Amino acid sequence: MKANAGEIPIRDSTDGDMAAVRSIYAHHVQNGLASFEEVAPDPAEMARRRQAVLKGGFPFRVAELRGTVKGFAHAGPYRHRPAYRFSVENSIYVAPDALGLGLGRLLLADLIERCTALGHRQMIAIIGDSGNAASISLHANLGFREVGVIKSAGFKFGRWVDSVIMQRPLGDGGDSPPGDLRR
Repeated sequence: MKANAGEIPIRDSTDGDMAAVRSIYAHHVQNGLASFEEVAPDPAEMARRRQAVLKGGFPFRVAELRGTVKGFAHAGPYRHRPAYRFSVENSIYVAPDALGLGLGRLLLADLIERCTALGHRQMIAIIGDSGNAASISLHANLGFREVGVIKSAGFKFGRWVDSVIMQRPLGDGGDSPPGDLRR
């Protein structure tokens, strides 16, 4: 069963969501290649990361299924040098028991909409593992295109892992100057 936008509430995260967010992320750190972390951050570190995202003025969103947080997505700076200030990097994670239901698509579409409204012009996805067909397909279906692969960028679970770089313009993208160059 695929989720419809009306069935899955997507909302701003709260402090109370962080245990579920941490659990979802810990699963992916311990069992997958989407994250190049090898040890899952503790709850305090996850809360600190969320606060940094929010303090930077970026969205940190969660998706609920029957009242339980089953996915999260956030944006942050692509890089910290001033010239990158109109580009964001996304992160999306879905609970293992909710994979394939369309939560990732809903979360990414929501994140694109919010970042566009905030005046960002490019969204970058750094996808762990060139074999991560689900994430690559999700991003491609929402307008991202592959712009590069960094071969053997990480070493996890006894093997070399690539990073796939995908990019999507937001709003006018690079077709016009941003509205507020002082940002």
